[in-house]
Amino acid sequence: MNEPTDRAAQRPYFIWDYDLTEQDVRDILRGDNEYEKLWLMARILESARWDDIWKYLTLAQVRRYWPQLYHKMRRELRDIWAWAMEVWEHEPA
Repeated sequence: MNEPTDRAAQRPYFIWDYDLTEQDVRDILRGDNEYEKLWLMARILESARWDDIWKYLTLAQVRRYWPQLYHKMRRELRDIWAWAMEVWEHEPA
C-alpha cells in the first residue's frame, strides 16, 4: 500500500479533492485573490466541522463576504447559513 505523500498528509480533510496543504489554505485566506478566497471560504463553511470552521474563519470575515458567499454555496447549506447570519446580525463580530 502506498504511503501518503508529505503534501497529502498536510491536506486538510475538507479539501480532499485538491492538492492544497494547510499552509496553502491559510495563504489563500490571507491573500488578495478574491475568487480563490471566496471559493475556499464557501468550501470551509460547507465541509469543515463546526469547530474547525472557526479555526480558519472569523464571523467578521463571513459577514464581510456573505453576499458573495451566499451565491457560491450549495442550496441546502446556504439556507442554513443565511438563517445563522440573520440570527447573528446584531451580535458583535
